[in-house]
Amino acid sequence: MAPYDDWNKVEEDDEEELQDMLLLETKKDVILFCIDCSPSMLEPREDPDDEDMPMKCHLSVALDAAMQIQKKKMISGPNDSTGILLFNTALKPQATNEQPAGLKDGMYLYQSISPLDVSKVREIQSLLDAATEDLDELKKVLPPMVGKTVAMGDVFTTCNWVFRDGAPKTASKRVFLITDRDDPQLVKGRQLITSARTNLRDMMNAGITIEPFFISTEEKPFDMSKFYNAVLQPNTFAENEDDDNERDPSVLPEAISISRIEELLAQMRIHEVPKRAQFSIPFQIAPGLTIGVKGFGLVTQHNKGAYKYFHDLGDRMEVANAKTVYVDEDRQAEVKRSNVLYGMAVGGAGEDDENPTSSTRAVKAGQRPFYTAEELRSLRTLGMEPSIKLLGFKDQSSLAFEDNTKHSVFIYPDDFTYSGSKRTFAALLKSMVKKEKVGLVLALTRRNSSPTFFALLPQQEKLDESGWMEEPGGFHLVPLPFADDIRAAKYEEGFTASQELEDAALAWISKLSLKGSGYQPDSYPNPALAYHNGQLEASAFQEEFDKDDFENLTDPNVKNIHKRAGELMRKWKEALENDESASVVAVAAAGSKRKADTSVDEEEIRSRYNSGQLAKLRVDQLKEFLKNKKQSTAGKKADLMDRVSEWFDKN
Repeated sequence: MAPYDDWNKVEEDDEEELQDMLLLETKKDVILFCIDCSPSMLEPREDPDDEDMPMKCHLSVALDAAMQIQKKKMISGPNDSTGILLFNTALKPQATNEQPAGLKDGMYLYQSISPLDVSKVREIQSLLDAATEDLDELKKVLPPMVGKTVAMGDVFTTCNWVFRDGAPKTASKRVFLITDRDDPQLVKGRQLITSARTNLRDMMNAGITIEPFFISTEEKPFDMSKFYNAVLQPNTFAENEDDDNERDPSVLPEAISISRIEELLAQMRIHEVPKRAQFSIPFQIAPGLTIGVKGFGLVTQHNKGAYKYFHDLGDRMEVANAKTVYVDEDRQAEVKRSNVLYGMAVGGAGEDDENPTSSTRAVKAGQRPFYTAEELRSLRTLGMEPSIKLLGFKDQSSLAFEDNTKHSVFIYPDDFTYSGSKRTFAALLKSMVKKEKVGLVLALTRRNSSPTFFALLPQQEKLDESGWMEEPGGFHLVPLPFADDIRAAKYEEGFTASQELEDAALAWISKLSLKGSGYQPDSYPNPALAYHNGQLEASAFQEEFDKDDFENLTDPNVKNIHKRAGELMRKWKEALENDESASVVAVAAAGSKRKADTSVDEEEIRSRYNSGQLAKLRVDQLKEFLKNKKQSTAGKKADLMDRVSEWFDKN
């Protein structure tokens, strides 16, 4: 019988039909850079770390960061779109049709939301090059408003309009807000804060999220408590999210507070990757009680983009669209996909079924069974629709570390599909955390996958010192392995380090441990992938790629490591060499020698005899043949060849 994977699969073109369409809803990503153009953003500043660098303003750095993100997305996400909205600027639109309807004074849509294009990037590049030579160039091209500011509520409303007019409905929409003004309202008033918060909530209800980047300097630290603490409320699982129920954090997370303008691009690169849901399915807690959840993958591998075929039309190159066609070999005619059947390669092929569309088919003896695509889907999914079904609960101690053999998926409530999902989800999470339980669920996350048993591991919401969410509350779906997926490893007791060695190792490890937020994988891109994308970017912009300028961020800083912990590492090494276990050499057990295969077919030896090539056979092969024929095996090779020849002469 052929392996299971050889027949129980549908062609790749049918994969799109089998997937849940909700997976494709956020296939595209749209980013709107909302940049403040107030006078403080246009004030030239020197780099405190490098006095030789030309003076820059916060606005030029923000535009440069937006340009770098656009360059990166042209390689990693060519189907994505970007736009740039400026506020607190005195720039007036020359053509009203280029600006969205109802645009407030002091706001200008510098680049409307549209697919990524080289001309948009070059437009920003030329402006920045001119600003490098003349510091007043940005003030001339993008003059700031003087004596008044735009209300932040109007900024959020305009962002909503820009997305409404230019962004695809099924795309993930985000606003990158960049400013250095901690108190954007010249006129104080509770009404302006309430209006900004209401308009921000309307924007978020439309599926638009906001990523703030607040620039802080030594001369003017950014104080979030003046305005933004009251507007950007932490999003928690609170059952009653009333406007009057406010938190009182003193500061916002450090991730959105930028102390140096050079950190802006680094922070944008971390937040550039959208958080896309892998699936959105119902979660059946009990009969008659169902909520909606979304699943997010916490670990994924970013590979190089798929290559494409191009058709040379002489004056231009166009992408060649691939198409799969099923052809009947006998009739040499195209066959509909619905008539294609799938079967196992068992014995000889029988005659074709005369009625392939029938729901039941009688299979004669000696013929192989065939299945339609729908029948294969039913066999794979066991007739289950994409959903999660809660089966019961167990103690958390019953979930062993080795049970996590595959990447888990993090699920979060979805109120858009089932109203009240957040409240019910929060109640279940709170109860399981309190009782230290894990759930056992049966889930089918995608239409073309198989039902799998998962452990429902709760994660309690974790807040930082300022009261902002550091880790969201939710459940980890841990795929449970089958019994034969885990092998018992052979346990051999090794040498145990002494307490002195452990203390010596702990000393230099503590010196090199990352403090604060710890290791941020988004800050260290794959060097091979970054090198590949850098070459593609240079080719797209017709620039020369200099491999010497490429920086591998994963290379360790050896100089800094030795400066901080070099002496401690040297002491640990000396202690390790003087330890008793250092002189012990582990000797591998000698393996048994494999016996050579001496079996030779009689017909092969007869063929050697007829062609006079018995000398090419080995001695052990000749002896094995004579032994099987009950002949003497004594003597040298010549004697053995003579006995073999005599036997063939007689037989």
